[in-house]
Amino acid sequence: MTASTTFPAESVKSRVLPLLMTGFLGLFIVGFAGFAQMDVVHNAGHDYRHSMAFPCH
Repeated sequence: MTASTTFPAESVKSRVLPLLMTGFLGLFIVGFAGFAQMDVVHNAGHDYRHSMAFPCH
């Protein structure tokens, strides 16, 4: 006899929440660094965006 292993199928709902949370986290980080009044945080985010070829101007 062969043993068959069944894995539960991932539902769409179980993948949507992590994707949404990741998207919101990314928007928060980009928004925080882009609109920060502290020059150090803004310049660090700006330099990082340039190093990753992210258009910021």
